[in-house]
Amino acid sequence: MKIRIFASKEAMGSAAAVNGAQIIREAIKARGEANIILATGASQFEMISALVKEPNIAWDHVTCFHLDEYVGLSDSHAASFRRYLKERFVDELPQPPRAFHYINGEGDCAQECDQIGNEITRRPIDVAFVGIGENGHLAFNDPPADFETETPYLLVELDEACRQQQFGEGWFPTLEDVPKQAISMSIRQIMKSQVIICTVPDGRKAAAVRDTISGDISPMVPASILQQHERTSLFLDEPSASLLEDEP
Repeated sequence: MKIRIFASKEAMGSAAAVNGAQIIREAIKARGEANIILATGASQFEMISALVKEPNIAWDHVTCFHLDEYVGLSDSHAASFRRYLKERFVDELPQPPRAFHYINGEGDCAQECDQIGNEITRRPIDVAFVGIGENGHLAFNDPPADFETETPYLLVELDEACRQQQFGEGWFPTLEDVPKQAISMSIRQIMKSQVIICTVPDGRKAAAVRDTISGDISPMVPASILQQHERTSLFLDEPSASLLEDEP
């Protein structure tokens, strides 16, 4: 795991985007296409804002996969990750991507998991853009995460810490409004990505960052599994890296 620390969120996001954009360009040059995974949430604001501005990417040769989505939330809701990706990513690109496989959590969730799972298993993923939750989750795989299942997408229960984070970030008016279930890409599916770019700002993530990097690999800290991925780069700002100062 490669760790990079920046003085600001903006510098962090820009560097992560530059890194990811180069991987996309190289994949298109080598195979004529690229396949990517995109996360959402407050941690991805700066990275996505910079990525859509990266030059010389043939986005019409890029297929995108959605990392996770709430169950039962309309895409018109302010917290919808489909809405987030459409407004912050797709609508800001100079040209539409070849395809974007959004997760729809409003209907038959088992069928949705199967359908999008079938799509992603047909393609090699060149780069996954992800974050880490305050509880150490990776996607919506809250602790204790399932490190074993090969199923690409899962229906998961959101724990209290995860739901509290979503409320605390201002996505919902009350904690009770935060959904209790989501469809999430599984841990093993994320780990199949050739490259993982993990962008984690803010001091409230500092303990999770420390445990991800320095602790044991454990389902109780889902993101700790990234220690086993040779091509993971962790992009941090100074607050999120603050508890690493005493590490050897």
